[in-house]
Amino acid sequence: MKLRLDKKTSLSLLIMGLVTGILSGIVITARFNLNPQSQAVSVEEMVNPAVTLENAFVKVAEEVGPAVVSISTETTEEIGGREFFFSPFGDDFFDEFFKEFFGEIPRRKFKRMGIGSGVIVHRDGYILTNQHVIEGAQKIVVTLPDGREFKGEVKGVDARGDLAVIKINAHNLPIAKLGNSDAVKIGQWSIAIGNPFGFAINNPKPTLTVGVVSALNRTLPRTSKRDRLYTGLIQTDAAINPGNSGGPLVNIKGEVIGINVAIFTTSGGYQGVGFAIPINTAKAVLQNLIEGKKISYGWLGINIQDIDEKIMDYFGLEDKEGVIVAEVISDTPAEKAGLKEGDIIKTYEGEKIKDSNDLMVKVGYTPVGKKVKLGIIREGKELDIVVEVGERPEEVSLAKEKVSEVWRGMRVENLTPEEAKKRGLEVFRGVIIVKIEENSPAEEAGLSEGDIILSINNISIKNLEDYRKVTNSLKGDCLIRTQRGFVVLKEKVS
Repeated sequence: MKLRLDKKTSLSLLIMGLVTGILSGIVITARFNLNPQSQAVSVEEMVNPAVTLENAFVKVAEEVGPAVVSISTETTEEIGGREFFFSPFGDDFFDEFFKEFFGEIPRRKFKRMGIGSGVIVHRDGYILTNQHVIEGAQKIVVTLPDGREFKGEVKGVDARGDLAVIKINAHNLPIAKLGNSDAVKIGQWSIAIGNPFGFAINNPKPTLTVGVVSALNRTLPRTSKRDRLYTGLIQTDAAINPGNSGGPLVNIKGEVIGINVAIFTTSGGYQGVGFAIPINTAKAVLQNLIEGKKISYGWLGINIQDIDEKIMDYFGLEDKEGVIVAEVISDTPAEKAGLKEGDIIKTYEGEKIKDSNDLMVKVGYTPVGKKVKLGIIREGKELDIVVEVGERPEEVSLAKEKVSEVWRGMRVENLTPEEAKKRGLEVFRGVIIVKIEENSPAEEAGLSEGDIILSINNISIKNLEDYRKVTNSLKGDCLIRTQRGFVVLKEKVS
């Protein structure tokens, strides 16, 4: 039996079919976000994956770039008179000499300019940068990528961590998203954004350079000119040049993972090794910087050094983990708790200590006033010592006799204040090595002329008399502490 449809019924079915097809197409397009343009991009990305990566970099520039600013600073210095010259004589002599023959030399003011970068972290004009970018500045000018200029005001500084927050009178500004530096891995993309060479380029828009995370947990050494806590740094080969300091290092998602702080260079320019402060380090103090609160660091009051093979063997240690206390500074938390020179610190609050840097970081970020337990080894015995962490101070800063006889291949003499000053030393006690014989135990131990001996077998050496008393009766290997740390001095060349 066949069904026959009239024309009216056939037309109705046809219309229903067309409507169903159109609705299905709309649903499928909406579900998969398909359109001629997106289909074309997807095909291109499948053929050339580099397009996807390129688009990611473009997106980072568009999203993060507007939140990166230029910072210029101005400092006025006044110099003149004999400051233009070097005097081999005393100040009084030199002053009188110039007054007699040249009269008074007028003093002149000079302006010193500085450049750097920063990243906006709050819509009401709070900008995160390096402390060294604005250090000593009498005038700060912030230039936004759109060309607007504002006077910058320092709100808070962390000199030891080299971080600072400055404020401009602006609102509804674009901000950068802060990421998680603990999740960063070696080999991931890293993008540096900043204003290298400042206004020499004559363009307020920031520069973007691309590289990878080359290494993690890098440490830069402290110097006599600064006491920065440059530790746990992110190393990148993204080009960082003068003026990039304070700008953000971001991942491919556009999240800030670090604040660019330094480059390793022999020429003053980019050579493929740059460093950034992890953003988690900055986030830990950011609110206090915004509120202008003082940033405090924990402090024990000890000088420490890493454990090498010789020290490990001398003390009969199983490994080189931990640190050895090279000096206990008087009237400090460490001295009050009973720590002694030669103590080996193995744990801090139950956590193993890898090396000096590890302990320094743990102590530095411990709240002031907190009591912590140190696991130490003293004279072969394991002990626990409780120390109340103090606040790190802002600045941690004898009659001459005849030269001694040779002992184990070295000659020493008293360290005078004049000699210490000439050598730029901060120690004013002990004896100074003036001669090291070749192929001697002293040379084998790594001692050098100019080293200051501060203790022998944990017996303090204040002068030549102390040195003679100890060495006259000493036999076998001994532990020598100099201003550079501990060394093991053998009785004979091995």
